[in-house]
Amino acid sequence: MDAWGMGKRSFWLRFLAALASGLLVAVLFPPFRMSLLAWVAMVPVIAALWSVTGKRAGWKGFALGWTGGMMSCSIQFHWVAEVSWLGALLLPAYLACYWGLFGAFAATVGNPWRNRDIPIANENPGYARSLRVAFCLGAVWAGLEWLRGWMFTGFGWNGMGVAFRETLVMAQSADLLGVAGLSLILVFFQAVMVQAAVRYIGQSGADKRRLPVDLVLAVSLVALLAGYGIARIGLERRAECVRLKTLLVQINIPQDASQQLWSALDVHMAYEADTLKALAGLGKTVDGRTPPGWPDWVMWPETALTGRILRAEDGTWGSWRENQETIARVREAGPFQLIYGVTEQEADACGDGLLAIKPGGHIWNSIAVMSPADALQTYRKHHLVIFGETIPYADSLPWLAQIYQQQSGVEYGGSFTPGVSFDPLQIPTADGTMIGAIPTVCFEDSVGRLTRKFARPGPQVIVNVTNDGWFRESAAADQHFAYARFRAIELRRPLLRCANTGVSAAVDTTGSTAHPDTGKPQILVGSDGNHFVRGSLLTETKVPLHPSFSLYALIGDWGIIVLSLAGFLWARMRSGTPSVVEDAARQGIDF
Repeated sequence: MDAWGMGKRSFWLRFLAALASGLLVAVLFPPFRMSLLAWVAMVPVIAALWSVTGKRAGWKGFALGWTGGMMSCSIQFHWVAEVSWLGALLLPAYLACYWGLFGAFAATVGNPWRNRDIPIANENPGYARSLRVAFCLGAVWAGLEWLRGWMFTGFGWNGMGVAFRETLVMAQSADLLGVAGLSLILVFFQAVMVQAAVRYIGQSGADKRRLPVDLVLAVSLVALLAGYGIARIGLERRAECVRLKTLLVQINIPQDASQQLWSALDVHMAYEADTLKALAGLGKTVDGRTPPGWPDWVMWPETALTGRILRAEDGTWGSWRENQETIARVREAGPFQLIYGVTEQEADACGDGLLAIKPGGHIWNSIAVMSPADALQTYRKHHLVIFGETIPYADSLPWLAQIYQQQSGVEYGGSFTPGVSFDPLQIPTADGTMIGAIPTVCFEDSVGRLTRKFARPGPQVIVNVTNDGWFRESAAADQHFAYARFRAIELRRPLLRCANTGVSAAVDTTGSTAHPDTGKPQILVGSDGNHFVRGSLLTETKVPLHPSFSLYALIGDWGIIVLSLAGFLWARMRSGTPSVVEDAARQGIDF
């Protein structure tokens, strides 16, 4: 026996099982497309964790879980190395700790095979106990996914439920408890499978023909959720809607971390040229009348223009001349609402319409909306990226800024200020229909607890401007988009997304990118299917006039928080109760 209290053979089998689950979970997400493995990915590690025995079972479980998590997260988030090799080591090590906590739980109070020395009658299969254990395991996993999406401002990417991004029938249930609710179902189902399989192996003769009631009920639950998905898709497609046409313009500017490798002149000329080219292809405006197919909105990505907007406390505003000139040129093509990312800076009004930058004033990463008459609305980003847009305690701990500068290769210029408003932006269509825009900047479209705060009655669209160019041509942009699609499902509001390097797309209230008439995917890609491309895309989106308020929109993450606490406490209360599968264990089954 080794220091862990395991034989060498058992130790390596468990270790390999943890690595296997880590690998299987990793390939559920872009750039891989093996989402069907979501139904079995956790089976090896669950079986390994439940086979842990002896003293320090919690630590053994943590070690196994952390091992699987480190394998999985190192593969999933290898793109962090495009900005920081140190981050590419530390982020997976940190995220693996949540797998470790799951492992500690599963190996102790969440372990149905913990009390192997208590005899159980073979004629009592204990199906209710099997379902209880599976629920507790799934609930704790989902709770840990929520926790990592909240702790230290959160990093919730690639929750296991994201594997359903292309399986829209199953994805619809995200409007109940969010993506973490889908993860709960996946872990629950696999925990039932493991128990049913071990019970079957341990049975003999006529007992093998006994109906596995727990597995049947688990399959029935999955079928019920699929039926719910079919019904939801049907309801959403029959909803009364208004059509919204939006031109997405993506320039694909190369970057080195936060540094754009084009000059300011090149950036502005590119937005002018590509926007005017796309509009010219639709025809000319005659006597103030726009041609058929003319966009209601034109969208540019995060921090699209290099100049800033100055805003005084009384609402007076102005902008850098290069911004004004670029916007004026594209306005010559015809009327539209322009939505773009820009840096906004606090200013003092000096009289006569003049503004001066306020010393020590706030700086915001903003979305600007400009009408054809140059009326301005802005939204200021709430959820700032640590070590990207803010460094906590950088003033008192200057070495943090030094690490940023060493890893990113650019000087730390200070933190952005988080926004405070939760009011949607009101943006009209060409026919005057007012649509509430739920504004999100960068990876805010992956933060469901934030976007739901903007939900209001009446037609609404989630609007996202982003720039994943920091991570070059890696899987980061694909993973970002995969997760963002679930905001449309969770809130039952469509999503419009404009990125610098992709993925620029339109998503309907079911999470589909299909055009409402042609069915063609509304994703900006090149002829080879690559989204790292320069170009534009005219999208058409059905916006429900009377969108429903999903359960998730109403209660947010509280559903998962309550279920995860209930699962943990229920497991603790029943942790001394033996399991029927211990019969199989006593018959020599090992993992």
